[in-house]
Amino acid sequence: MKVSVITTSYNSGHTIKDTLMSVATQDYANIEHLIIDGGSKDGTMQVVSKFDHVSVAVSEKDGGIFHAMNKGLQLCTGDVICFLNSDDWYISPHLISSVVNSLQRSHCNVAYGDLQYVQQYNPERIVRTWKSGRFRRKNLYYGWMPPHPAFFAKKEVYEEVGFFNTELTSAADYELMLRILLKHEHDACYIPEVLVKMRLGGYSNASLKNRLRANQEDHQAWVMNDLKPMIFTRYLKPIRKIPQFLFR
Repeated sequence: MKVSVITTSYNSGHTIKDTLMSVATQDYANIEHLIIDGGSKDGTMQVVSKFDHVSVAVSEKDGGIFHAMNKGLQLCTGDVICFLNSDDWYISPHLISSVVNSLQRSHCNVAYGDLQYVQQYNPERIVRTWKSGRFRRKNLYYGWMPPHPAFFAKKEVYEEVGFFNTELTSAADYELMLRILLKHEHDACYIPEVLVKMRLGGYSNASLKNRLRANQEDHQAWVMNDLKPMIFTRYLKPIRKIPQFLFR
């Protein structure tokens, strides 16, 4: 199976090298790496140009990260699709091979694993470990979700359910995974290991105002799919993060 890795970026010149290197060193042969850049002015694309493995590199003004991800979905040609942000990297050169093997053995259309958040300027320092756990569809009602950078889905899934809803500014990844796993009931296999490291940060966690807005969008993600969460679903989602800081 061909695997498409989509990386969106904007002024990521100081971090994207790690992202590129982690894809370039994979031992799985059939990978296309797409860089969808928002028109960076800090030398991001000069860093990208040094990596021969990159299949597609586009740099132009866009409508934000989820608009860029949709552009990547339109351009990619892989059988399996994943998203690796420009401040994230794969933890092992065997990772893509492991994911493909899991998909083939399980006959699932989706595979996911764990993720670690690290300090932005000290990536050796682990701040939070997101252990996803085995897939149980009912857990989505209790605030569960897999980490999006460690989420791999076959192209046929996106052909069925569609792309990211750009009406949402921070919860479009959550909404899409709800659509895939709950509304359309695709089964997923869990790979019980850390697949991706992510530098701490992100729009939704940048301030209390953004966190509250993200929580409202989490609820909206259910409503726009005609799904009925439990009363406490939107509150359990952030609460589930607390143990991730305690058990690193």
